[in-house]
Amino acid sequence: MTDVLRVLYPGSFDPVHNGHVEVVEMAAELFDEVIVAAMRNPQKGETLFSMEQREAMLNETFAHLPNVRTTMFGELVVTLARREGADFIVKGLRAVSDFESELQMAQTNRKVAGVQTVFLPSTSASSFIASKYIREIARFGGDVDSMVPAPVAKRLKGNRSVS
Repeated sequence: MTDVLRVLYPGSFDPVHNGHVEVVEMAAELFDEVIVAAMRNPQKGETLFSMEQREAMLNETFAHLPNVRTTMFGELVVTLARREGADFIVKGLRAVSDFESELQMAQTNRKVAGVQTVFLPSTSASSFIASKYIREIARFGGDVDSMVPAPVAKRLKGNRSVS
């Protein structure tokens, strides 16, 4: 019997964008199971989408990947990782500044709970995308279709009251 290698990808995903999709697709190639876990991050201010909307968008976005599932959470990432039996936490890196902050978090998670973090660097033209920019552009009616998966674009078009 072989062990399942499981990874947790936590984030606010408000909204999920093509950079997130890239990380999940890479992780799905490397690990047996990927758990995409969305949370409400109070440090990121007002949300664009509710937790229920984010869960639906995540499920639709990753439906093509049979080894990916989603969950919502409101606890420490390491607590969720333990509960889910995750072997690793995965984080995407877009720039050097991401590495600096993510390395500090990875070291903290390792010290607190013994959970290792795997970093996946962005390899595409999506490396500049950040949810905070998508939220801002969308609130002012700008076009973000090329930066987000179809389920997000559909909801943004159907919900012009995001401003």
